[in-house]
Amino acid sequence: MTPVKAALLSVFMLSGILMWGAGIYAADAAGDHIAIDGYGVTASID
Repeated sequence: MTPVKAALLSVFMLSGILMWGAGIYAADAAGDHIAIDGYGVTASID
């Protein structure tokens, strides 16, 4: 793998992780929506 391809892959992976985190944060910030992280784990607030 060339350094350019490795750098592009790293940028795409980091941007994907940041978008996923922003989506979970936004869903959690919504008052009536339960955030689900894709692994079946939910935030349970009583």
